[in-house]
Amino acid sequence: MGFDLRAGRVLALVGESGSGKSVTAMSVLGLLPSTAHVTGSIRLQGDELVGASPQALRRVRGGLIGTIFQEPMNAFDPVHRIGDQIGEAITAHTRVPSARVTERVHDLLSSVGLRDVARIAKSYPHELSGGQLQRAMIAQAISCDPIALIADEPTTALDVTVQAGILDLLRRLRDERGVAILLITHDMGVVADLADDVVVMRRGEVVQQADVTTLFRAPEAEYTQELLRAVPRLKKLGDATEQDADAGAPFREAPVKDAAVRVQDVSIVYGSSGWGSREVRAVDRASFEVPAGETFGLVGESGSGKSTLGRALAGLVPVASGTVEVAGTDLSKASRGALRRVRTKIGYVFQDPASSLNPRNTIGHSISEPLRLHTAQGKAQRAARVAELLDAVQLPAAYAERYPHELSGGQRQRVAIARAVALSPTLLIADEPTSALDVSVQARVLELLTSLQRDLGFACLFVSHDLAVVQQIAHQVAVLHSGRIVESGAATALLTDPRDPYTRRLLAAAPVADPAEQTVRREAWRRLMADAAAEPAAGEAA
Repeated sequence: MGFDLRAGRVLALVGESGSGKSVTAMSVLGLLPSTAHVTGSIRLQGDELVGASPQALRRVRGGLIGTIFQEPMNAFDPVHRIGDQIGEAITAHTRVPSARVTERVHDLLSSVGLRDVARIAKSYPHELSGGQLQRAMIAQAISCDPIALIADEPTTALDVTVQAGILDLLRRLRDERGVAILLITHDMGVVADLADDVVVMRRGEVVQQADVTTLFRAPEAEYTQELLRAVPRLKKLGDATEQDADAGAPFREAPVKDAAVRVQDVSIVYGSSGWGSREVRAVDRASFEVPAGETFGLVGESGSGKSTLGRALAGLVPVASGTVEVAGTDLSKASRGALRRVRTKIGYVFQDPASSLNPRNTIGHSISEPLRLHTAQGKAQRAARVAELLDAVQLPAAYAERYPHELSGGQRQRVAIARAVALSPTLLIADEPTSALDVSVQARVLELLTSLQRDLGFACLFVSHDLAVVQQIAHQVAVLHSGRIVESGAATALLTDPRDPYTRRLLAAAPVADPAEQTVRREAWRRLMADAAAEPAAGEAA
């Protein structure tokens, strides 16, 4: 079974990791390894691409078909300026005079909504934010006026407000330029927001094709129904019940007795690192408490200070003022020995398990590392504990002899969780632990975290830009904006009845897996963003 990609429409390819989405897209461009054998037919404007010559495929890649990759930081060359890389794409496929290449680069950067384009063109990839890099990647993808774009998970690592802007940009390319877009994503909210048609894949096969409204309203395939059931759902604004409101909002005023975590008036400042640089206040007077057995969610845009607070709670970042207390120890005043002892009570789950696990070590070696460093257990005891931990995260004991590359993304994240709880921590810090996972795997990982917390009783700091996930798993939540907590309270109540304008913008930007509701939310987000943009102007006029 095949599918058609039509001009002026967005076709979404969805399915779990390993379903064949990216392989299908890369086969269009002839980018699969030599060990892969492609059969069937792929036609572009009547020309056959399967078996096409290298010269023909070079004309297609970047010329007729542009590609937007998931990780622009990895896709861009780190040693060359952004403008030079976009210019190289232009000169490779067009006959633009060299004197006009810079002007063309600036026009492209401006067309994707970037400001100060001269500075961005002269910047290296590490000098730009994730949203700026993704827009620059889109500028490069459309530099030769392609007839089609392949967007491979273009918003996975972005926070909801930046994601909303990127989706608006892709929508504009579709509507104004008539570009056909092949969208690869595991985010069903993104599908509902942007796609016109959907193809659902499983194990390399197409199990369902439908227009976006039909697919969400009446999914036929059982696998499609399973995918949609796994999607975490944000309650509609104003849908908080009296029970939600009584669950902890407004935020606790009185101190929590025997809290596992206490953060009081904490400020974190990154000092100047060179001539002309200045101090950056990453966190400004933040305060909250987390009781044992509860999950505290931290949400906000990239750069809001979420991960910085998480690192401070692990004793990895010094605080400029205030106190950070974990398991009764004030990390801001602790000696090196005391800090080492308290770290045995802290587990850390990172966003990307593939990067956090040493590829040269077996799974069993990685899980047992905290036991070797902080306990006197012998080899046999450690092996028994590893088997126990693997069972706790629902993996076979035999996986202890495997290496990270032999496991799927969801399995690697389970290993990371097993390592994090190896010492039965008082605090588990989960920094974007599900953002790189597809929805069904994400649901299982969240169930695992909830189950382990119920069994072990640890407090959890859950850092995420996925508001639906936070609403599902967190008891309390704080919203960070430019380092400050602008709003905090019981998770469900706050995320359905926000008071702060910034929180309302965050919620409106979060896509939901319902095309009709998402259309309403998109318009609400645009109005809120327009109001926010008008506020400074109104103040100046006054």
